[in-house]
Amino acid sequence: MNSMTGFGRGEARQGETLWQVECGSVNRKQLEVAVNLPRDLSTLEGEIRAQVAAACSRGRVHVSVKRHDAEGAANIPQIHEAAVEHYLARLFSLAGRLGISAEISMSELLRLPGVLGGESEEARPEEVWPHIQGALASALEQMLRMRGTEGAHLREEIEARLKGIESLLEQIAEKAPLVPEQQRAALRQRLEQAGLPLPLDDERLVKEIALFADRTDISEELSRAASHVKQFRAYLGSGEPSGRSLDFLIQEFFREFNTMGSKCNNAAIAHCVVSAKTELEKIREQIQNVE
Repeated sequence: MNSMTGFGRGEARQGETLWQVECGSVNRKQLEVAVNLPRDLSTLEGEIRAQVAAACSRGRVHVSVKRHDAEGAANIPQIHEAAVEHYLARLFSLAGRLGISAEISMSELLRLPGVLGGESEEARPEEVWPHIQGALASALEQMLRMRGTEGAHLREEIEARLKGIESLLEQIAEKAPLVPEQQRAALRQRLEQAGLPLPLDDERLVKEIALFADRTDISEELSRAASHVKQFRAYLGSGEPSGRSLDFLIQEFFREFNTMGSKCNNAAIAHCVVSAKTELEKIREQIQNVE
């Protein structure tokens, strides 16, 4: 089982240039890939998306590709100091002739034409791709390893809660056959209190208890719930992404317990149903992070 939360980093050197790729993933119902590339390498976005899609089936994966020069600094747009000095000299000269104050901020200077230049050197995507591809592979490997470790912790917690649900199902199965007899006793008591005692073999009493037993029979729900437990464990042990399947199975679990609670007019069973639904809700929260 894999989580959808992970992070990885990979690097590759191309001459004096160091390419650094970072991958981070969080929860999403579907696979969503966001890529941040230098402008001159924007054509590589498709290849990066395809490589991520081959490794992940769910989650929002953000891929960041950074280029560092020989000194290790990230390659950023250059500020042309000569252009800045030229603008300032002309502005101060003009302000002096007009007799006004010359005030200009750095942000305003950076917006002037020619102050900000392009990146120092544009790369050719076809030459760069093998290096980025290798760095991306390393980043994805680290990210998937982290997702696997987190997934193992999720599985342990889900398994523990599943055992609790299994125990509650056993308690419900033990109590369910006793419900008709309890109803018989309660019905006789009410009749006696009303001054209308009936013998135990009275046809009307037997018929009423039989109808009640049929309405409160939850054997099918218990059988389906036990089957869901087995299927749940099969998904947990599967090597394939199972988050969507587990999410669907949780909904079916809730359906069975809701039916049990509505059918059985019994406080002890109702208490078990509420406890089981509480555990299911906690499992559902964990499943939201399962790939």
